[in-house]
Amino acid sequence: MISKILSSAVLGVDAYIVEVEVDLAFGVPQFNTVGLPEGAVKESKERVRAAIKNCGYEFPARRITVNLAPADIRKEGSAFDLPISLGILSATGLIEQDLLQDYVILGELSLDGKVKPVKGALPSSIRARDTGLKGIILPKENAEEAAVVDGIEVLAVETLQDTVEFLAGKMTIEPTVIDVDSIFTAARSYDIDFHEVKGQEHVKRALEVAASGGHNVLMIGSPGSGKTMLARRLPTILPDMSFDEALETTKIYSVSGLLPDHSSLFATRPFRPPHHTISDAGLIGGGAVPKPGEVSLAHNGVLFLDELPEFRKNVLEVLRQPLEDGVVTISRAITSITYPASLMLVAAMNPCPCGYHGDPLKECSCTPMQIHKYRAKVSGPLLDRIDIHVEVPPVRYRELVEDTRGETSADIKTRVNAAREIQKARFKRSRIHSNSQMSPSMVRKYSKPDDRGASLLQAAIDRLGLSARAYDRILKVSRTVADLDGSENVLAHHISEAIQYRSLDRGLA
Repeated sequence: MISKILSSAVLGVDAYIVEVEVDLAFGVPQFNTVGLPEGAVKESKERVRAAIKNCGYEFPARRITVNLAPADIRKEGSAFDLPISLGILSATGLIEQDLLQDYVILGELSLDGKVKPVKGALPSSIRARDTGLKGIILPKENAEEAAVVDGIEVLAVETLQDTVEFLAGKMTIEPTVIDVDSIFTAARSYDIDFHEVKGQEHVKRALEVAASGGHNVLMIGSPGSGKTMLARRLPTILPDMSFDEALETTKIYSVSGLLPDHSSLFATRPFRPPHHTISDAGLIGGGAVPKPGEVSLAHNGVLFLDELPEFRKNVLEVLRQPLEDGVVTISRAITSITYPASLMLVAAMNPCPCGYHGDPLKECSCTPMQIHKYRAKVSGPLLDRIDIHVEVPPVRYRELVEDTRGETSADIKTRVNAAREIQKARFKRSRIHSNSQMSPSMVRKYSKPDDRGASLLQAAIDRLGLSARAYDRILKVSRTVADLDGSENVLAHHISEAIQYRSLDRGLA
């Protein structure tokens, strides 16, 4: 006898429907799984056999064949344990086949029949809804995550026995419902705030400009000047995540198995600070079975690279394509997977190997050659994708001990939101959302300076030795400064401020 159960698997950050077909035939007792199963899927037969027996059901002494269709895509993970078990019990006549076609079912089984959590509950729930199914049956720990999706029943089960009794009509399970609005409200509060940062007013201003236009930032300063402290507070002034952005980010964390316990929606902008020893695969994703890397985990948030020159050169170079395109494509022999990677890059570095070049109080021990070699570790093409370079000087004692309270993150965020609304209206007929994404033609159209601003920009390039690549960056940043100022036109003082955010081009850092 043959039974069919609907389940799902994840490819990239999206799910697809998998038909779990179970055939019971007479012959020597065997248990075979086909359909490109990997290790964890092959091992499911032992978990399934033990779970069925320990829940009080009879395991058929038949030749059992399980097919996972489509058979040309590799299946991984332990989420097929529950549907395989139900398929076997359905083939024996314990469960009606018709009811099984209404639900996507997934879950890992322990040997005593308990249903354990799995990865990818959110994308599976979205796929079930888009396919037109009635609902999804999954572990209790994954229920709130799946319930974020409207228009589908999310049924949480704790044991194999509960699932069988529900499908046999012997018990009812109330669908899981969550309040999405309350999740977003809770996510908008942070434990850190910009008012905790003493001094560094011009750096705070630079980060405000960066947040307003989605610009990448490089901070250059001596050890202990507050670069990391400032970077960690950048998400607190970024615009609140929309529901669609939260869904995208949550899907990435769901398929990676990194969604926090008892968390249904990742509604706070992520902040990812990988260590400088990370590999290129760890940064952009990869592996035999591709997994998202740090650039994808930072999607819709901030990727912070501290001690930028300490990262291996090949690791930094792979950042160029994600920063340009906003996606990462990983190609393997069996498949090619694209992960989203729309992020803000915030990097920090010392001005020299010892860290004290230009420090007014501590003497630098580095030679000019050492300084040049140190800075050359960051390539020109990567710097080309960083709009703002800002120097972070040491904080003076007077600034540390003064009682004056600086601007809060909420105050800065209000101005950032206003600037983003201007950009939203400006680019409503295009695919971009912020000034940092403007093409060269858009830069010429929207960032054309007035006569005084054009003269100032010409003088900066000719006299200060600014590079040609700095030209478009200055115009993009000046457009953002003008938006913060509420100005329709890019004026000379907007250009002037943007020029100051090109420290490395001026050779002043």
